[in-house]
Amino acid sequence: MLATLIPFFDKDMKVSAYSLFSQKENYLLNPELAGMAVLDGAGRIDGLDIIQNIGIDTLSPESKVFLPIGPINVFADIESQSSDMKDRLVLLCDNSISNRDDYKKRLKQLKDNGYQLAMMKLPVAEFENYKDILNVMDYIILDCKRVDVSKAKIYFAHQYPNIKICVGNVENQEMFDKLKDDDAFDIFEGKFYRIPVTKGQTEIEPLKVNYLELMKIVNDADYELTEAADIIGRDTALVLSLLEMVNRIAVNSEVTSIRHAAAILGQRELKKWINTVLTKELCADRPNEITRISLLRAKFAECLAPSFGLALKASELFLLGLFSVMDIVLNVPLPEALSRVNVSKDISEALINHKGELASVYEFILAYENADWQEVGRLLIVHNIDTNTIYKAYTETVTWYKDMFF
Repeated sequence: MLATLIPFFDKDMKVSAYSLFSQKENYLLNPELAGMAVLDGAGRIDGLDIIQNIGIDTLSPESKVFLPIGPINVFADIESQSSDMKDRLVLLCDNSISNRDDYKKRLKQLKDNGYQLAMMKLPVAEFENYKDILNVMDYIILDCKRVDVSKAKIYFAHQYPNIKICVGNVENQEMFDKLKDDDAFDIFEGKFYRIPVTKGQTEIEPLKVNYLELMKIVNDADYELTEAADIIGRDTALVLSLLEMVNRIAVNSEVTSIRHAAAILGQRELKKWINTVLTKELCADRPNEITRISLLRAKFAECLAPSFGLALKASELFLLGLFSVMDIVLNVPLPEALSRVNVSKDISEALINHKGELASVYEFILAYENADWQEVGRLLIVHNIDTNTIYKAYTETVTWYKDMFF
């Protein structure tokens, strides 16, 4: 199983929903399974356990999750599997669910039971044929590379005025800027937007839980540096501040892990630094989107290390994921951002030039985030990794994230 979450965003480029993309097998390795995929998962919704593991509130406050359903599992007992979060789920159909009476009846039943519904991948030529199904839809996702959205919006405004239009496959910022001022469009999706950025929220905020735990640890008579370092590693802001402190006292020291940075600072100075930071009250009840992305990348990279033959580099891979968004955090080009925290050359080479032994993991994570299953499948073959190993690593990642904050 492969599964990941793709963000949908509003006109202010704030995350408003996520869509779960999943694939059961590596179809490059087993191409014969691709044609049989429609018959899989008759009794359950693929990837639903990811949402249950991470917790729907962990994703982003008040966001919805678009959950794909197919022509078989649409008849599964969706209600019992997801009754506790149905007000946050949008069941996402495509044209594999045909305009048959049994499908129309089931979709209406789901709608009556409180679920919101969405349709994607519907060719323009089928709009009229799907009239009864579109009448129960809350969202229509239009691929702007395949559909003339300027014409489609007129059609939907006239025929289905209550349907919210999501413009998918937005290619770049320029295209988004042209679309966002049109009141006909509600939310957007595009590969260019995989790291959610909201104006005024690019500062990474420390978290109360880490501060309280750190205070308890470092004020013991003889605390463990490694234990404090592990708590610091949960908070991107603390790690950044720690490395800045280390760079001031240890010039040209290439930090390879958070524990390494703590050891350079030493027990006394680390205690002094932590207590100083705690008094600044730079805290937040929840991590913002940048923190979420950096921490998920960091843990996922660490979990993938053994599979890529880099078990001894797990700590560096954690830092690689953590600082992969430092250009956005500091609002400077990535090379400058990385030079400020003085990470190792291996991390810089991977993040800036996509080269070196760590780059293979970073390349994989980016493809995985984009749900580019063909590229993910190719990389799995190249590195001789099976899909179950990846799914286990991703599940461990999101579970770790949930346990940390909730």
